[in-house]
Amino acid sequence: MNIPFRYKRLGYVALNVTSLSRSTAFYRDLVGLDVSAATDDCVALRCSRDHHALLLYPAATPGLKRIAFELESAADLAAARKHLTGIGLAVDAVSAEEKKALRLVDALRFRIPGCGLCIELFVQMMFMAKPFEARLAKIERLGHVVLNVADFNGTVGLLNEQLGFRTSDFVPGFAAFLRCFPNPLHHSMAVLSGDHDHLNHVNFMVSDIDDIGRAMNRMKAAGVEIVFGPGRHLPSESIFLYFLDPDGMTVEYSFGMECFPEAGAREARLLEPVPATLDTWGSVATPAFGKIGAIEQRS
Repeated sequence: MNIPFRYKRLGYVALNVTSLSRSTAFYRDLVGLDVSAATDDCVALRCSRDHHALLLYPAATPGLKRIAFELESAADLAAARKHLTGIGLAVDAVSAEEKKALRLVDALRFRIPGCGLCIELFVQMMFMAKPFEARLAKIERLGHVVLNVADFNGTVGLLNEQLGFRTSDFVPGFAAFLRCFPNPLHHSMAVLSGDHDHLNHVNFMVSDIDDIGRAMNRMKAAGVEIVFGPGRHLPSESIFLYFLDPDGMTVEYSFGMECFPEAGAREARLLEPVPATLDTWGSVATPAFGKIGAIEQRS
């Protein structure tokens, strides 16, 4: 199917947390994000000149509220709205009041059938006057979000065939690493097979390999549980470290990632379903890795 809109990037991720103050302190003082806005209902944190890369909302159950992708232009957003309606997805408007609070020019939301994931498409987030200060780590960007879903083939098929994602690498029936075309990063979203639908992890990319080692020691000193790594993924070629946030949701720091040209990109590789595919260095994830994080359903 010809997809009539183009992605710019993964814009932000919104998480539900059980203690806004505790999670804000974690993502600010240990992960290294900066708070750009805070109310009793939402805290916005950034890792660049964009207003936010992470939103935290208070909730009874920790998990994933939504994932937001920026499109290249207002024309792309208009085309996306028409396309989504045309393929039978219900498109929800974002109120003027909420767009103002989120510092967005325009946005829409829809849900992925089956897992119920809310995806937001938006254009133009506020560019902050003060540069982001890399206090703890040279964070480049929010890198990707990974889900486990019960309907693996259906979810991946919809994302690839009707929503403009392209598979960079895959393990049949188990994992698909997806880039939001024409963004060059190996994946801004990945889908894993699971017995139920939930968040697997949220990733932040750093520009200095030393940040991986420093984060490992910083997290250990703070009593934060490390659940995988350090190691190197075969897909994406990234060096990684995974640890748990205060609610037990998994967060990743990674360094390096394969990038794809818009035209002439290599074909997706069929990856062997063995532990060495996930880590060529040989580490093994603990049982707590990628387990906590309910996908918020429509209220």
